[in-house]
Amino acid sequence: MPIARAAKRAAVRLGAVALAGALLAACGSGSSGTSSDGESGKVTLTVDLFGSFGYKEAGLYAEYEKLHPDVTIKQTDTEDEADYWKSLQTRLAGGGGLADVQGIEVGRIASVTQQQSDKFEDLTKYGADQLKSQFAEAKWAAATTKDGKVLGLGTDVGPEAMCYRTDLLKQAGLPTDRVELAKKWSTWDGYLELGKQYKAKAPAKSAWLDSVGSLFSIMIGQEEERYYDASGKLVWETNPALKSAWDTSVEAAEDGLSAKLDQWSPQWNQAFAAGSFATIPCPAWMLGYIKGQAGDSGKGKWDIAKLPGGAGNWGGSYLSVPRAAKHKKEAYALIQWLTAPEQQAKLFQKQGNFPSSTGAIEKVADATDPYFSGAPIGQIFGDAAKAAPVQVLGVHDQNVNQQITNALNEVERKGISSQKAWGNAKKGVDNTIG
Repeated sequence: MPIARAAKRAAVRLGAVALAGALLAACGSGSSGTSSDGESGKVTLTVDLFGSFGYKEAGLYAEYEKLHPDVTIKQTDTEDEADYWKSLQTRLAGGGGLADVQGIEVGRIASVTQQQSDKFEDLTKYGADQLKSQFAEAKWAAATTKDGKVLGLGTDVGPEAMCYRTDLLKQAGLPTDRVELAKKWSTWDGYLELGKQYKAKAPAKSAWLDSVGSLFSIMIGQEEERYYDASGKLVWETNPALKSAWDTSVEAAEDGLSAKLDQWSPQWNQAFAAGSFATIPCPAWMLGYIKGQAGDSGKGKWDIAKLPGGAGNWGGSYLSVPRAAKHKKEAYALIQWLTAPEQQAKLFQKQGNFPSSTGAIEKVADATDPYFSGAPIGQIFGDAAKAAPVQVLGVHDQNVNQQITNALNEVERKGISSQKAWGNAKKGVDNTIG
């Protein structure tokens, strides 16, 4: 995703303005009797997220509460984004049970801006329009409606790389150097060929990759047009790039290169520590997830190399404030602070979530990660972010992706034909979105 670079001095100044604005907004709104929790000036902010945003783990909530003694933050979290989105839709329809801050995955943001703009606060009412220059242009535009409403502030983007277990590759007689591997798997064909070599000498109960669903998702993240074209027309069935990603994923399944794991399932989580797979396509936000699942025993066993086939983007999220939120001003102050350059830089250095803030991107350019064998994560993901395409986002991106990966799982686990699975994907999409 092309990143608009700001001058370093301007980025620092804007970050300071953003932080000051957040502090003033929080202090000013916290004294309001209508937004307190019964005690004078005391506010409990509820944050509802999915997956691993990393704010608590990186100590950002604790830091914010120290800066704002009258604020307490309570987070709820759903591991699977599809379950989270379904629950959020139910609560939005009923108008109750919503948190002060709701996370929105990038694959859903077009649905929010095009179909649910009446359900979320226009953040320009709180001064968000002054923050535009701090964010990557595409990230900002995706959360902005045609009439200029800003419905979310960007947390991260998902530049892609390949994470791998050096100990497992070494046992299979394969190279472990990240530069050498990047050359050997510069193409997806090269990646599959190396996978066949791994399979021939792999340690017991270890596959080349986790699932063909993750392979498909990472490959389609390398394309500008995926499920929709720029006019908003659904084109996934006729998109040659998507069909190529499908065929490569089917090939990996039929060659037995996958551990056949459902992403986000308990079995998938356990597999990180068990060494059930040697490689996993990993957007930047997955680094924190790997650390959490593989634990301390995985430190130094993992490394990161450039992705086969060129740069891409998978994922990235937003923080939004529902219209039905109890503490709107305080919620905006919190998300403004969390997405400011200083906090985005801290989050990347501690959890791996790559910034969508231009100022933060400059701050992390030289970052390395000892857990991943000292990999230059600032350079690897920074280069990928600059080279990744600006993706066309559609209303049902996430739904279409889910149906396709479900169909690929049938090829992977049940051994059904590619043709039949493709037909099942089409039926699934039609039933889901009409």
